[in-house]
Amino acid sequence: MTSTTTRIQVCDHPLVQNLLTKIRDYQTPSGEFRRLASEMSHYLVYEAMRDLSTRPAGVETPVGPATGVVLTDYVILAPVLRAGLILAEAAQQLFPNSRIYHIGLRRDEATLQAISYYAKLPEALPSESNVYVLDPMLATGGSAVAAISLFNELGVKSIHLVSFVAAPEGIKKVQAKFPHVMITTGAIDDHLNEHGYIVPGLGDAGDRIFGT
Repeated sequence: MTSTTTRIQVCDHPLVQNLLTKIRDYQTPSGEFRRLASEMSHYLVYEAMRDLSTRPAGVETPVGPATGVVLTDYVILAPVLRAGLILAEAAQQLFPNSRIYHIGLRRDEATLQAISYYAKLPEALPSESNVYVLDPMLATGGSAVAAISLFNELGVKSIHLVSFVAAPEGIKKVQAKFPHVMITTGAIDDHLNEHGYIVPGLGDAGDRIFGT
């Protein structure tokens, strides 16, 4: 089951919560963290894609005709480098025909503001596009807002944000600027500390995924 509040989905499925507990553990080694994070990414992206549009389609089974559905949406994956790559890999397995646009953002540790260093997007996208911004940590919300802004300016159909964990401060910032964006996360944590890190969180997701 996924509990939904306004435009926030918290995936409370036991499998997700079990994986989240394991990746929170600071003793989990990098290789195991990466495996568990990849598995968790599948569940979160699966849940985030629940509202994809379909149309009826007929097929022939070995014993007769059947009516099913096919997906109709134009799906775009937007991983925030570098940690978002783990979510993008899982999402692409679920939706092989998706387009991927990488968004390079880093946080200024003094100001906690997001600084863009890479974003190569087309001048226009199909209006029916569903964009999934993929960033494991929704902390201050700076990176999420910066990434969402890039696609919002292109007038796409809908934008989703997928994160492992989210801080109330980050959620508030995203919702204040983009109230139409759906946020899917594994947990809403307590707060940010003085360094802008989520408490209790799980540390630096990028460092733990890539062993740096």
